[in-house]
Amino acid sequence: MTLRMDYKKEYPEALHAMLQFEQFVKGSGIDPTLLELIKLRASQINGCAYCLDLHSKDARAQGETEQRIYLLNAWREAPYYTNAERAVLALTEAITLISESGVSLDVYDEARIHFDGKQFMAILMAINAINCWNRIAISTGMMPD
Repeated sequence: MTLRMDYKKEYPEALHAMLQFEQFVKGSGIDPTLLELIKLRASQINGCAYCLDLHSKDARAQGETEQRIYLLNAWREAPYYTNAERAVLALTEAITLISESGVSLDVYDEARIHFDGKQFMAILMAINAINCWNRIAISTGMMPD
């Protein structure tokens, strides 16, 4: 795939809006490790090579293990994720694939066991932000360096 459009150059205000969204998410209090798991899992589902490359590097820089990064596709079977992380990964999958079956009450309830209303809303914002970034990157043909 080749770059179709340099969206940053074509419409800098669009990039600015996304960066504000990203700053909100980063400042929302979500654990940085959990945030990178959200970004990686949604990017895996969406097939965004650019974001997978970026966020796997970010996760490693924050001390995430190679094992947890490599096994993220199989998080249900791998013993390396906490119950709270599992709840967020299930929520990330449901929201990323929302047109397939929505967000079940079971998935919602499991996440709410681990997170209060503000934390839960911050997680929703993080999931939606990375899905938006994925769609921009894929649509414009962004690829890893």
